Amino acid sequence: MGATVPELDQRVVAGLLTTRIPQGKGRRLVLVQGRYAVGSPEEFTLAVGDGERCNVRVVHSTSVLGITDAWQAHIKDRSDKQDVLVLTTDVPDERLGLDLVGEMVRSHVIKVDEADIVKQLFGAADLDPRMRRDPWLWLPAALIAAEPASGGWPQHGAVLTLDAAMRALVGCRLGLTEVFESGGSVDMDALLAWSRTPGGPERFAALEETERAGIAGWLEQSAGDAAPLLLRLALSGRGAEATALGVLASAVAGENASPDAAMALGTLFGAAGAKVSELRSYARAVEGTLTRWIDEAAGRGASAEQARQRVLAVLRQADELAGAAHLTDALADNPFLPSGLQARLGRLAEALPAGTEAAQAAWEHVRDHRTAPLFAAHRVELARMAVRLTRWLDEPEPQVTSVDQAVRAHAASWGLIDRALAQLWSGDAEADPVLARAYQNLYAAAQHRRRALDESFAAQLAPWAAHATTGHSEGTLLIEDVLEQVVAPLTKKKDRPRPLLIVLDGMSSAVAAQLGEELTGAGRWSELAAGGQRAAAVAMIPSVTVISRATLLAGRPAIGGQSVEQEGFQAFWRGRHGLDSSLFHKADIPGPAGHLLHPRLVAALASDDVVAVVLNTIDESLDHGQQGSVSAWSVADITYLPELLNVARGQGRPVVLVSDHGHVLDRTTPGEGPVAAEGVESARWRIGTVPGEGEVHLAGPRVLENGGRVTVPWDERIRYTPRKAGYHGGASLAEMTVPVLVLAPSATSAPAGWSEVSAESVQPQWWKPREGTPSEPAPIIEPARKPTPLKKKPRPQEGELFADDAVETPAVKSAPAVPEPVGLGHQVVATKIYENQGKYVRKAPDRKVVAAVIDALDAAGGTLSLAAVQAAVTASGGRTHTRPEGLVTMLTRLLNIEGYEVIGLIDSRTRVRLDRDILREQFELTGEAGSAGENSR
Repeated sequence: MGATVPELDQRVVAGLLTTRIPQGKGRRLVLVQGRYAVGSPEEFTLAVGDGERCNVRVVHSTSVLGITDAWQAHIKDRSDKQDVLVLTTDVPDERLGLDLVGEMVRSHVIKVDEADIVKQLFGAADLDPRMRRDPWLWLPAALIAAEPASGGWPQHGAVLTLDAAMRALVGCRLGLTEVFESGGSVDMDALLAWSRTPGGPERFAALEETERAGIAGWLEQSAGDAAPLLLRLALSGRGAEATALGVLASAVAGENASPDAAMALGTLFGAAGAKVSELRSYARAVEGTLTRWIDEAAGRGASAEQARQRVLAVLRQADELAGAAHLTDALADNPFLPSGLQARLGRLAEALPAGTEAAQAAWEHVRDHRTAPLFAAHRVELARMAVRLTRWLDEPEPQVTSVDQAVRAHAASWGLIDRALAQLWSGDAEADPVLARAYQNLYAAAQHRRRALDESFAAQLAPWAAHATTGHSEGTLLIEDVLEQVVAPLTKKKDRPRPLLIVLDGMSSAVAAQLGEELTGAGRWSELAAGGQRAAAVAMIPSVTVISRATLLAGRPAIGGQSVEQEGFQAFWRGRHGLDSSLFHKADIPGPAGHLLHPRLVAALASDDVVAVVLNTIDESLDHGQQGSVSAWSVADITYLPELLNVARGQGRPVVLVSDHGHVLDRTTPGEGPVAAEGVESARWRIGTVPGEGEVHLAGPRVLENGGRVTVPWDERIRYTPRKAGYHGGASLAEMTVPVLVLAPSATSAPAGWSEVSAESVQPQWWKPREGTPSEPAPIIEPARKPTPLKKKPRPQEGELFADDAVETPAVKSAPAVPEPVGLGHQVVATKIYENQGKYVRKAPDRKVVAAVIDALDAAGGTLSLAAVQAAVTASGGRTHTRPEGLVTMLTRLLNIEGYEVIGLIDSRTRVRLDRDILREQFELTGEAGSAGENSR
């Protein structure tokens, strides 16, 4: 009989006495069926009522005589009537004498009801009925045993539900109380995080088997079918590796899983045991958790850093386990492991020489690696630059036809080549030899083609420079005309703040492209330009600061330092436009203690002055930086630029970012000295009339040194002075091209004839392929030419909507007449259905405007930015819309028939999408579509 009685500890006894002593009518003997646990205190004090306490002594006895003796001894030794004797026993009621029964609370042996005790411990009126039957009969005893020593269980008052009881038990037993207190639930995220806590899995393993099984079953219902395997890992001592093992389990999750991989995984999981179906489920659960941890790690703050370290530790551990188990090859496609990224980059190395399509597919595989943006963003970006160069090399070789065309092309396209080459030159420090060699070969091929453009440009520059002046520049924007043609129009709008001119000394087209992408991509600035095309000017000769910057700020050819710049700038604005102006150089910008900007600069920015600020960060980095340290630039890298932009935006000022000249980066090998030459005046120019290899002799009115005659290198590898990070003064496109970016808080401030610059017009097709179409040459490569008149008006060439210098091929008289394909837009507006739709739209756009927008979207694969749509409207002769969204709304009324979404805004209303299939269906267009993209192929 003794074997069947329950074991009682202090908590159980105290729970019984709490309710029974106040009802005992002064009796001090309590008999309880059970055995008092060894090690439990024999005496303790208990609160039994409002402020009342009693002393309790517990004794175990197995006979009537023992019970009688213990009671008599208690009466003799304990005179205090508040002292209570508890006797645990297996003696039945019928063997007790009347003398004992008369002294006993309840007059019989109390049988323990664990459910009642649980109600008392939780302060609940009742329990969930399921806790009184299988499979939950173990739960009340577990709750009694697990009661927290301090504070007890949380009080419920009403019914203690099974879920609330299990949350309390699991929180206490596994150390997950904080999860529940924050309102969460124990999902796989919480369990995997718990498995990595010191001592967490050991606490689970120490539980009695019945309780472990019960908790495991409940967690499976709460966290999913992957929870049991995780708990088995914890039980087998592999809890700290549970998440890493889940990453490796993907080796059997794919369709091509091998028996060898399954066997290796079986060895890794060991005593935990796992069927293939369990491993697949577990792998999916772990990948889901890792994805959420990665998202958290991509944020900011302490929690993001903790998540980052957690992810990094798990993946390093997983790679180590994979290597030890010879699973690295089987996990080459794993989207989380660092070794998986290395394998993907290896495939990219093989694909780069195979052409555009193979390289693009391999790049997308690299891009899709889940942790690459978090831990290897620089490697991913470098891989993307390599693929971009591959696309460029697959295009027809570009040509230089004039100085104007070359400068425009460099600002819109070739400068991005310089940007990609600069990053490829810096390289990937973690690349294996195969990848490094692939990058080197690609760099050499792209640089060879790029150098040919500089050579062709120098050949055009020499005869052009001989006579080029303002008014006789063959359409080229000169640096001395930037104030008049770009900055001055921004001062014409009444009640609009005057512009802020920021001169980024030494900014090349490559750097301008990076800054423009960052500033407009954040949505805080709109880039504006005449005709929607980013401007680019030609620097003075030689392209050095003392000449080009003075010329830029004076609005006329000039040479000199800051005093010449100050006088020239004020004279230009006062003399030509009657405006006050302020110019600030390096020493004028910083303020006194407690002020980032000088009060005089702050006051000027708050005034009606045209304000100019010269920032020297880029130029100084070329003089003092290390090789490779200036390959990439962001706004934050340029001292005072973020603050100046913020002030300008706050005051509504448009901002003109302009350079005085560009630069080339050092590409010489260590130990390679300067080129020996006579008449050296600077790193990239010298006097003399006999040019050597890689040089050109320039003379003319814009050459302000040596009486108007200098020799300068067009080859970026030539330098005449000791090594620095970069140089300027030569005749390469990167040095002679002066990028001009006009930024405004809103496109509504655009001067007449100006519009927003679209991303498509400054990102050529090889840089960012259009959706749904193969890579095509950038539209701004050739200069605009007046086409030979045709009897029939030709359809615009693709790209003409977005570029002023798209080539129009004149008709060949001897060629037979070929009917010009009709674009999709013209097909739509010619239908009866469109005519009927127009009857219900007040002030509908002209048909040629609608057709132009449809054709532009069709040529781009169905998606364009709002700015590009506006450019299409402008190119078709339509009016400039201050709110392009309104135009799209009108187009939805014309094209969205019967509720079908033919056209609409996407990506937070920043881009326009056209569903060409639904368009054809709704307007009953049969046969192949005559899209611009298709007609061009």
